[in-house]
Amino acid sequence: MDFLPTLWFILIAVLWAGYLFLEGFDLGVGILMKTFARDEKERRLLLNTVGPVWDGNEVWLITAAGAMFAAFPFWYASLFSALYIPLVFVLLGLIFRAVSFEYRGKVHSHAWRTVCDWAIALGSTVAAFGIGAMLALTTTGLPLNENGDRVGGPFAWFSGYAILGGLAVVGFAVVHSAAFVALKTDGEVRHRARRLVGRWLPVGLLPMAVWAIAVAAENGKWFSWLLIAVAVVAAIVSWVASRAGREGFSFLSMGGFLLAGVAAIFSAVYPVVLPSTLNPLWNLTVENASSSSYTLGLMSIVAAVGVPLVLAYQAWTYWIFRKRISVTHLPEPHSFAPAVGPEPVSAGKAGPAATGGHS
Repeated sequence: MDFLPTLWFILIAVLWAGYLFLEGFDLGVGILMKTFARDEKERRLLLNTVGPVWDGNEVWLITAAGAMFAAFPFWYASLFSALYIPLVFVLLGLIFRAVSFEYRGKVHSHAWRTVCDWAIALGSTVAAFGIGAMLALTTTGLPLNENGDRVGGPFAWFSGYAILGGLAVVGFAVVHSAAFVALKTDGEVRHRARRLVGRWLPVGLLPMAVWAIAVAAENGKWFSWLLIAVAVVAAIVSWVASRAGREGFSFLSMGGFLLAGVAAIFSAVYPVVLPSTLNPLWNLTVENASSSSYTLGLMSIVAAVGVPLVLAYQAWTYWIFRKRISVTHLPEPHSFAPAVGPEPVSAGKAGPAATGGHS
């Protein structure tokens, strides 16, 4: 077996793990907008915890999907075409979420903010569930024929594994974001977020653990079981650290659970990249689904230069915005007159209501 297809299989697994780790907590913050935050200031506080980083985190999604397209075009084609309908909803969820992030503070209106809050919450939930369902199905299988085409109707992909994967990413996102909020805020929000982690961590991480165990049991590789054991230990450490008030250790340990779990899942299915539930002879593997050696070699050179730059930039961003914030740091929303208009605004008269930004 050639080395480069295996290398790119590993790199794609790393990219998806990085996406779930980074985008996981800001998707979770979006989900918590309507369930955790109690008032307008707390919602603005949640938005400000991820405001400097959320769009950078989404780069990992584009990179992971792009790497699949370039390195394993048959894997990409079979998976994305079979999941065309759910992935359209994922895309819409991400669009509504991103637009609401940017425009929520542009109109000083309770009704407008409520609409944006629901768009953020529902868009984040749909995106997390859809990405989880897709990743679960690429590790458990789709009804594919010998040409890699889906057999059945547009909902042939819908299965128990799709639901399990969706719940796994949503559950992880919620508890991971609570750990992040506890790490990034101060005051009452910090304490409530820490209590949420201590109470709901086992429930939130259970679907992902079941997913990893199911894939490992199907393929029976000892090192996958070893990685699952590491993931369980990391989850326990995260739970204990949260209850002890060690927010940073809890957050990183939860990331360790994710990385070990994703490694267990992808290592269990290797060398298969997309199983066929109709006939194992029709499975897509790192050999029959990959691009040419020349393409993979050129991609490796580009990745060796580009990936360290992206990592350095994101590390710098997180370092710059590392300090805690609280509701006391947020100014009151304010109105201001437009910079230009058909008539000058006379003294004492307020201009059209508008507000700027999330802060």
